[in-house]
Amino acid sequence: MMRLFVGVAEAEGFARAARELGVSAPAATRAVAALEQRLGAPLFRRTTRRVRLTEQGERYLVDCRRILGELAEAEASLAGAHGEPSGPLAVTAPAMFGRLHVAPILLDYARRHRQVLPRLFLADRVVDLIDEGFDVAVRIAHLGDSGLTAARVGQMRRVVCAAPDYLARHGVPKLPADLARHQAIVFAPVGPGAEWPFRAGQRTQTIRPPARLVANTAEVAVAAAVAGLGLTSLLRYQAAAELKSGKLAIVLADHELPPVPIHVVHREGPRANPRLRAFVDLAVERLRADKALR
Repeated sequence: MMRLFVGVAEAEGFARAARELGVSAPAATRAVAALEQRLGAPLFRRTTRRVRLTEQGERYLVDCRRILGELAEAEASLAGAHGEPSGPLAVTAPAMFGRLHVAPILLDYARRHRQVLPRLFLADRVVDLIDEGFDVAVRIAHLGDSGLTAARVGQMRRVVCAAPDYLARHGVPKLPADLARHQAIVFAPVGPGAEWPFRAGQRTQTIRPPARLVANTAEVAVAAAVAGLGLTSLLRYQAAAELKSGKLAIVLADHELPPVPIHVVHREGPRANPRLRAFVDLAVERLRADKALR
């Protein structure tokens, strides 16, 4: 009945709408009359030549088009859920983590689904999925209530580390307060400086150590620490290779905060987008299996 009403409104006549919808003109007339009776409002002004919408009919037409559009979208989504995903997919992640852990997943996804056009944006900031037009993000953070859908896939320590020769020359800090006597390499993606958080009993203690060098990329901060310029505070994955090789050593481990959770965050809505669902499923599976993220 709703489709018939929209058809009559767009055709401005019962006969043409009836032909297009495969019903008789009298049946169309009776159906619209029954709809008007049920709603308790006239939807059309009828003349011998044309049929025009009333004010109530114009408002109802807007709602009908929206409802029918949502119904068509739901049917297309359901039909596509069992077919090949296609269309654009925009993904964002922190810069180094994205290169090391997300890009390989997206490349595999692109090989599997050749009708999808992926876009990967790497940035050390929180990207607003809705305002900036992204479908999914990998975030290393404690999440607030954003209304988005999130799946936890791992966790990451925040560590303080330095080169062994630096520690041999300047000593190993035993307490966060000892950092006041050390030189710091500050990794600050946004601002000129940063406070380093530590656990102090049941509370968090922040220290702003004297900076020897400030860098807005983790790679530069790691290189400076390896060169012996000072201590740096990073997420462990950002210095994983240097820690494994012994070029850097972790200090103040007993004062670390609990690991930071890693989430795959997306705006799925009430109906799963097939291309988004396929990527999220693959990313969650791969990241949860990654031993470096435990």
